[in-house]
Amino acid sequence: MNEIQQQWLQRCIDLACAQASNGKGGPFAALVVKNGVVIAEGCNEVTSTNDPSAHAEVVAIRNACQRLGSFQLEGCEIYSSCEPCPMCLGAIFWARPKAVYFAASREQAAAAGFDDEFIYEQINLEGNQRHIPFVHRPLDSANHPFEHWGNCCNKRDY
Repeated sequence: MNEIQQQWLQRCIDLACAQASNGKGGPFAALVVKNGVVIAEGCNEVTSTNDPSAHAEVVAIRNACQRLGSFQLEGCEIYSSCEPCPMCLGAIFWARPKAVYFAASREQAAAAGFDDEFIYEQINLEGNQRHIPFVHRPLDSANHPFEHWGNCCNKRDY
């Protein structure tokens, strides 16, 4: 790890500690960096916004995309105080940064009460075997949105 990566990760840890102290969310923080400049920061805001998707990485991605005027983080790096959870992992892959660096492992998070192992296990199950059933109810019209998308002349592929 180089010195600048260590500084960005330490910034994440400092933000996460501040967030843990102020009671506005869980002890997590993330940065989006492009060309050596912090584009956006994000802290976990789940409890203060009543938004279960307001994890630090998602908040940082949203802020960065707004600032960059893009739905992708081309050429960016994400730094996080902790290994991203499954939801954040999905958001990261959709945002397409060039790399992700994190300080604490998911095992460390689990030991502190933030255990995602159940979600990782659920992902691999068929929908009807999950703890919350995911039930496929096909309709003849289910493919219509995709057909409209395929025929749309002003779409932006992503």
